[in-house]
Formats: sequence, structure tokens, C-alpha cells
Amino acid sequence: MKVILLQDVKKQGKKDDILEVSDGYANNFLIKNKLAVPYSKKSKEVLDNELENRQNEEKKRIEECEQIAQEIKKKKLIFLLKAGKEGRTFGSVSSKQISEELKKSGFSIDKKCIRLEETIDSLGCHEIEIELHKKVRFKITIEIKEK
Repeated sequence: MKVILLQDVKKQGKKDDILEVSDGYANNFLIKNKLAVPYSKKSKEVLDNELENRQNEEKKRIEECEQIAQEIKKKKLIFLLKAGKEGRTFGSVSSKQISEELKKSGFSIDKKCIRLEETIDSLGCHEIEIELHKKVRFKITIEIKEK
């Protein structure tokens, strides 16, 4: 019997997969527990429409993220820290602080989206990467100045 999975099923497949399984397994487990629906022309049409809608929503989300990225790229964040000899600072700038500074500028970026390869603990300009979406990554410059 052919079925369309409504959820991920361990050792069987992922959501929206079309599988050929035994009648008993399909009726007594997958369909009974609402993990799958029987395959038919109508269910295939519903699946295709749903996949198309998800794809369109994903495109819109990517476009929104790209617009936000273009606006954020224009900004230059400046942090003031106390510094000692050779430009070493007392403390560092974290992704949380960067996120809060972006919020002050009107952008709600989660700190988990900010990728710091190393700690930012010296004076000068530093490039950091922000990942708003799997397909939308960009770099911004932050500047650390002495108080």
C-alpha cells in the first residue's frame, strides 16, 4: 500500500515522503496513529499544493532576510571599552552585546545568528558574520574604541 507520511517516522522516511509499505503496517500503525494518509490522486494534489506553498513562503522569507541584510550592512556598530597596553581591552564584545546594539538600531537579530570565530577583545575594526537564514549570510564591521 502506498502512503504519504505526515510526520517523520523512524527507519521509514521523512515528512511528505511517499512510501510503499505493507497493508497491515499502513492501516494498523501509520494511518491509525495519524502518521500517514493513504496515497490517492487527491492526497497527491494536496501534498503538491502544500509543498508549493512552503516553497513560496521560503522564497518570501529569503527575500525579507536579504532586505534586512542590505540595511544592516550600511550600519557600523561602535563599542566603547576600557583598554590597557597594546590595545588590549578589559573584557570583550559578545554576540549578545552586538544583538542588543542592533536592537537599538531597529533590527531584531537573535544572538544565535551572530557568528563569532574568535573573541573580540582588541581595539580596532572587526568583521563579524551574521546568518539570518541558511541562504542569507553577510558580514558587518564593528569598531572597538577606547573609553
